[in-house]
Amino acid sequence: MWPEDVSWEMTLEERAIQELLRDAHLAADHELPRLFVEHATALAVRDPVAYVVDLQQHLLIPFVQHDEVGFRENVEALGIDSTLAGRAFQHVEVLTQPLVHSSPEIRVWLPLLDGTERLGLLGVTAPSLEALEANDGVLRARLARFAAIAAELIMTKTMYGDTLVRLRRTGEMGLAAEMQWSLLPPLTFASPYLTVAAGLEPAYSVAGDTVDYAVNGTTAHLAIFDGVGHGLHSAQLAALTVAAYRNARRAGRSLSATAEFIEEAVAAGWHDDVFITGQVVELDVSTGRLEWINAGHPDPLLIRGGRLIRELHAPPRPPFGMADLVQPPTDAVVGTEMLEPGDLIVLYSDGVTEGRSPDGQEFGVDRLVDLLVRNIAAGLPPPETTRRAIRSLLQHQQSQLADDATLALVQYRPPRQSDLLP
Repeated sequence: MWPEDVSWEMTLEERAIQELLRDAHLAADHELPRLFVEHATALAVRDPVAYVVDLQQHLLIPFVQHDEVGFRENVEALGIDSTLAGRAFQHVEVLTQPLVHSSPEIRVWLPLLDGTERLGLLGVTAPSLEALEANDGVLRARLARFAAIAAELIMTKTMYGDTLVRLRRTGEMGLAAEMQWSLLPPLTFASPYLTVAAGLEPAYSVAGDTVDYAVNGTTAHLAIFDGVGHGLHSAQLAALTVAAYRNARRAGRSLSATAEFIEEAVAAGWHDDVFITGQVVELDVSTGRLEWINAGHPDPLLIRGGRLIRELHAPPRPPFGMADLVQPPTDAVVGTEMLEPGDLIVLYSDGVTEGRSPDGQEFGVDRLVDLLVRNIAAGLPPPETTRRAIRSLLQHQQSQLADDATLALVQYRPPRQSDLLP
C-alpha cells in the first residue's frame, strides 16, 4: 500500500528546478546566466552569479551577460588566494559573508562541482544567516541542490559552445596547447577508494607533457608522458601516444603489452629519433597492489604517514620510440608495490623538479615533497594540494617555465571487502 502521508504536490523548490531544467533543455551555453537569475529568485535569494575557475586556477571569473535588463554589470573576478569566495573554492565548502554592516543580508558562496572537479562557485544573496539556517537549514539545502544543477548544466553546455571555454582563458592559447587540453580528461577524480588530481603548466603553451587516466571496476589506470622538444610536433607526438595508450587500455591489454603497443605506435608514426618518456601505471584498489612500467621517466614518489618513503624504482625500458636504438634490446620490467591506507603516489615530469629560479636554483624533489606533505597534513584535498604545488612552481620560476611541467597525485583509500561485493 502507498503511505497515507505522502504529499504529491510539487514544492516551490521542485518547481524552480523543474522549470530551470525545462528552459535549459534548448538553451545555448551563453544563455545560462539568464536562466540562473530567473529561477534562483524562486528560492527567495537574489543576485545569483556563477563564477568559473580560470584555466590556471588563479581566478574565479563571473559568468554573466551584460546585454540583458536586470543583470549586474561590472562584476569583478575574484582571486582564489585572496578572497573568502576563493577559500570556499579551495576547501570545497559553503561560506557566507555579510554585505553591509547595518544589513542582515549575506552573500552565500556555494561550490560548483562536476563530481569532484571544481568548476567554480555560485554566489547568491540571502536575506540573513538566520534565514539560511532556519528550519534545519532548508534554504541552505535548496541552494546546494540548485548549485548542483547549475554545475551540471555548465558542464554539459560547455560541450556545445565556446563561451565557457573562452571565459576560462586569461591568455592566448597556442595551437599545441589547444591540442593538449582537448585530449585531457577531467583533472580531478574521486571515489570512496581513490583520488586522482593533476595539473599542467604552462597552461597556454604546454606541448609535450600530458596525463591520462581511467577507473574501470577495481582497477585504476594512469599514465604520464613527456614528449621530446616543444611546439606543435611535440603536441602531435603526445596526442599519438595518448591515443595508443587508450586504445591498448580499452582493448584490455596487460601493462607490458600496453607499453609495447605504445612503442610500436610511436616508432611507426615518427622518425628522426623522436621519443617520449612516460610512466604507465595500474592500481588494484581492492588489494592496494600498484604496478608500473617506467619508460625513461622520473621515478614515482611514495609518500606515507607525512613523509617520503622512497622513490618507486623499477629498471626502466627505453623511452617510447627508442627501443630499436638500444642494443641489446631491453624488455619492460613491471615494478610492484603494496600500498597502505592513505598512501600518496606522486607522478611528475622533469619540468617540475628541474625548473630553475632566475638565480639558477632548482625546484627539486625535496621542495616538492615538502609542499605536498604540508598541504596534505593541513587537511587540504589532493586537488587543492596539486593547485598550490603548481602555483609554487610558477612563483619559483616567476612564471617563466623553460619546460612543460606536469604533476599527478594518486591517493589510495582501501575499500572494505563488503564494498566490493556485487
